Amino acid sequence: MTWLVTGGSRGIGKAVVDKVAKAGGHVAVLARGPATTPYAVPDLVREIPCDVTSSEDVAAAVARVADELGGPDVVVNCAGAHRGGRVSSLSREAWDEVVATNLTGAFEICRAVVGRLSPGAAIVNVGAVVGFRGFPGDAAYGAAKAGLSGLTQVLAVELAPAQVRVNLVVPGFVETDMTAGLSGPARERILAAIPAGRVGDPEEIADVVVAVAGATYMTGAVVPVDGGLLASFGGLAR
Repeated sequence: MTWLVTGGSRGIGKAVVDKVAKAGGHVAVLARGPATTPYAVPDLVREIPCDVTSSEDVAAAVARVADELGGPDVVVNCAGAHRGGRVSSLSREAWDEVVATNLTGAFEICRAVVGRLSPGAAIVNVGAVVGFRGFPGDAAYGAAKAGLSGLTQVLAVELAPAQVRVNLVVPGFVETDMTAGLSGPARERILAAIPAGRVGDPEEIADVVVAVAGATYMTGAVVPVDGGLLASFGGLAR
C-alpha cells in the first residue's frame, strides 16, 4: 500500500509517516524541505520536494509517486503554515500564505490525485479546532481550516460514486514546531480550556489518522482528537 503525506517532514505529518512505515507501508512525503529528524523506517519513505501551493509542483510530484511507488492508496493532507495576528494587524501576505498552504494546497493535491485513486482509496484531511471555535489572532488559520472542512464535505459526496472516502481529522492543541512559538499566556489559556488537562502528542493524532484511513464505511466525517476541547462549553473563545 502506498501513502502520500503532505507536510510529512515534521510534526503530525511525520508521526503519520513513521506509524505507516513501521507497519510496512510505503510512504511518499511531499514537503518543501527534508525531515527535521530521521524517519523510523527510512527505507520505506520517499521524500519528494514539493510546494503544495504550486499546481506544477503538485502535478509533477503526484506523477512521480504513481510512477515510482504506485497508487496512492491513501492521501493525507497535513501540510500547514501558521501566521498569527488579529485582523487589524494581519497582513494580506500572511493571509495569502496561510490560505494557500492549508486550503489551496489540499485542493491542489486532491485535484491531482483524484484520477489516480482506485476504489477503496481514502483521503484524510487534517484540520484544526480553530476551524470550528474562534481564537483571537487566528483569522487566517481558522478560516483556512474551516474551508478545509467544507472541502472535505464536498469531496466526500463527489467521490463517493468512485468509492473513495474523504474525512477530516481535527487535532486540538498538539506539541509541534508550529505550536512551540506560542506565548506563555496563550498556552495557559488554551490548556485551561482543555477538559483532558494536557496537550496532545503528534503520535496520538497519527493513530486516529491511520484508523480513519482504514474505516471503510466512514466518509464525510469530522473526527476531533482534542482532549475534549470542542465538547467543552465555549471552547477557546473565552
